[in-house]
Amino acid sequence: MSTAAKKQNYTPAIAVCFALFFMIAFVTNLAGSMGVIVTNQFGASKALSQLGTLANFIAYACMGIPAGIILKRKGYKFTSLAAVVVGFVGVGIQFLSGYMESFLVYVIGAFVAGFSMCMLNIVVNPMLNTLGGGGNKGNQLIQWGGSCNSIGGTIAPIFVGWLVGGSIAEASVAKAAPVMIIAMAIFAIAFVVIKLTNIPEPHMETPEEKAARLEGKAEKSSHGPLSFRHFVLGAIAIFFYVGIEVGIPNTANVYFSGLEWVGPALTGTMIGFYWMSMLIGRLVGASIGAKVSSKMMLGVMSSVAIILLVCAVFTPETVKITLGSNVLPLSIIFLVLCGLCTSIMWGSIFNLAVEGLGKYTAAASGIFMTLVCGGGIIPFLQGLLADKIGSLPSYWLIIACLAYLVFYAVSGSKNVNKDISVE
Repeated sequence: MSTAAKKQNYTPAIAVCFALFFMIAFVTNLAGSMGVIVTNQFGASKALSQLGTLANFIAYACMGIPAGIILKRKGYKFTSLAAVVVGFVGVGIQFLSGYMESFLVYVIGAFVAGFSMCMLNIVVNPMLNTLGGGGNKGNQLIQWGGSCNSIGGTIAPIFVGWLVGGSIAEASVAKAAPVMIIAMAIFAIAFVVIKLTNIPEPHMETPEEKAARLEGKAEKSSHGPLSFRHFVLGAIAIFFYVGIEVGIPNTANVYFSGLEWVGPALTGTMIGFYWMSMLIGRLVGASIGAKVSSKMMLGVMSSVAIILLVCAVFTPETVKITLGSNVLPLSIIFLVLCGLCTSIMWGSIFNLAVEGLGKYTAAASGIFMTLVCGGGIIPFLQGLLADKIGSLPSYWLIIACLAYLVFYAVSGSKNVNKDISVE
C-alpha cells in the first residue's frame, strides 16, 4: 500500500455510513410503530399489525443476494444512491395509504421501503468493517454506527406515539404523516450528500474482472461464503437476532398501547426508551470494542437478555411501578432494559461471521442481508402466539432465539475452515 493510500482520510465516508445507519432504524421502526395505528384504522389483529414489519423485512429475503451483486458490480456509491431513491418512494407510498384508507397500499409501501433498507445495510456494514480494518477495530466502528442507528430508532416510536395521542381509538396513518414527511426529507438530503461524497470502493469488481465476466471467462471458485461453517451459523444468528431486536418492542408496543391505563403516547415513549437503551449499550460497546472480544460481548449480553425476558414473562400485569406521574407495568421495564443487551449483538455477530472471509466478504454481506428477513418473520410468529396464548407468554419464542445466540458465541463462531484460500 502506498503512503498516499495510508494517509487517505475516510472520515467523510464513515460519516455517510453513520447517517445511513440512522435512516435504516428510523424507517424500519416507523413500520413497527405503525402497528398500533393499523390495529385501529384497519382493524388488524396482533399478528396482522406486524404485517408492515413483515413486508419490510421479507424484502430483505428478495433483495439480499441481488443487492450483494449490485454492490460488487456497481460499488458502494451507486448502491447507496439507488437505495435512498427506493426508500423515498416506499415511505411515500405509506404516506398515501392513510389518505387512500388502504391497508394493502400501506403494506406495499413497507415492502418497497424494505428494499431500500436491505440495500443500505449491505453498504454500511461491510464498508465500516473494512474501514476499521476488521477484527475488534471493525466491530468497534460498527458499534459506533449502531449508535446512530439507535438514535433513529429512538425518535420514530416516540414521535408516532405522541402524534397519535393518549388513546388508541384516535390512531390513524394521517396523524403519523409528519414522521413520514421527515423520513422522505432525510432521504432527499442523503441523496445529495452521498452524491457529493468521495466513497472508497474496496470490494467493487475491477475492469479486468468485469471484462472477464462479460466474456464468460470469469474465474469460477469452488468455494464461497457458504463454505465457511462459522458464516452459515452466523447468518442464522442474524435471522434470530433481528427477530429478537424487533419482536421485543413491537409486541410490547401493541400490547401496552391497548391497555387503557397506559395508552399509545406513554407506550411509545417507553418503546423509545428501549431504543435509547440500545444507544447507550452501543456507545459503551463502541468504547470497549477494541478491548473486549465480540464472543464475550455476544455471549454475556444474550444470557442477560434471557434473564430479563423471563422476569417480564413471570411478572403479573398488576405489578406496577411509578415513574414520576406515570404508573407502568413492571414488565415493560424489563423489556426496555433488553435494549442494553440487543445493542451490541448486530456488530458482534457480523464481525464474527465475516472474520476470515477475505474476497468472499461482499457476497457474504448479500447472504447476510437475506437472513435479516427474520426481523419480520419472528415478530409475525410472535404475534400469532400473542393472539393464541397472550402477549407476555409469546416472549418464550424470543428466549429460544436468544439461546441460539449463546450457542453461537460459545461454539458456533469458531472458524473451522481456515484451509480455504480467501486471497
